[in-house]
Amino acid sequence: MGAGFSSPETERTCASVKLPITRPAGLGDLPENCIALILSLLDASEICKFSCLNKAFLQASLSDTVWDPKLPENHRILVKKLIGECSENFISSKKEIYASLSNPSRFDCDTSEIWLDKRRRGICVAISWKGLKITGIDDRRYWSHVSTDESRFHTIAYLQQIWWLQVEGNLELEFPIGTYSLFFRLQLGRPSKRLVGSRRSICSNAENIHGWNIKPVQFQVASSNGYHAQSQCFLEEEGKWTYHHVGDFVVENSHTVTKLRFSMTQIDCTHTKGGLCLDCVFICPSRIVQFTKLVNSRV
Repeated sequence: MGAGFSSPETERTCASVKLPITRPAGLGDLPENCIALILSLLDASEICKFSCLNKAFLQASLSDTVWDPKLPENHRILVKKLIGECSENFISSKKEIYASLSNPSRFDCDTSEIWLDKRRRGICVAISWKGLKITGIDDRRYWSHVSTDESRFHTIAYLQQIWWLQVEGNLELEFPIGTYSLFFRLQLGRPSKRLVGSRRSICSNAENIHGWNIKPVQFQVASSNGYHAQSQCFLEEEGKWTYHHVGDFVVENSHTVTKLRFSMTQIDCTHTKGGLCLDCVFICPSRIVQFTKLVNSRV
């Protein structure tokens, strides 16, 4: 009758009892809010990859917790401006807002384009030459309008010859908080031949290039909140699209409209100048050195 006594019948009864098998915990056992927090630290492409792991990760990837940190603080203002006042009726989640802002959207009668800078929660803006005020632009003695796939707007303005070069523009927009840089995208020489599958011209018409080594081109940008910058340079490199840095401005309130004025001039009438392609004005969150190296290596 001791505590260690067992009969054959007792052993058979114990053997017939099936204890539950403990399954090792896996990623799918993590709480959804924990998974969402982890995914919020990744970029969009990585989130899409992890959402394919299992149902838990898929559900977490749809959470607003994941996408809200990637959106600018004034994202609802931007969505309404670009899509319309009724945008909230068919764009409800933060993921849908992120996808909508990530795709370039046209505004100002299709002369401008805007999209989300995915790394800095800012925005990028491109303004076509058609959205700028250019001296003599409608006079074919001075300018010609060239269709090309080298521009995101599929058209550029080509300056044949002029005495007085003056290009001006303005923009009113609710920029997210941050520091931004403004560039003019220019090329000396009219592209005439391209490598198949390449974005770089291998031959350009340099016959009309003249006047850019005599006096520098002046660039200016000013914002409504008091920032003003100017720069100047001689245009020298032929046959290659170049982003000429004008200056920077700072946005401190994303819920008020920032008004910009910018220009490019060469108004010394002692000589003519020509052979210049003008594509667009480009605005992006400031990272000047990295940006110019990147885009100039791709054009």
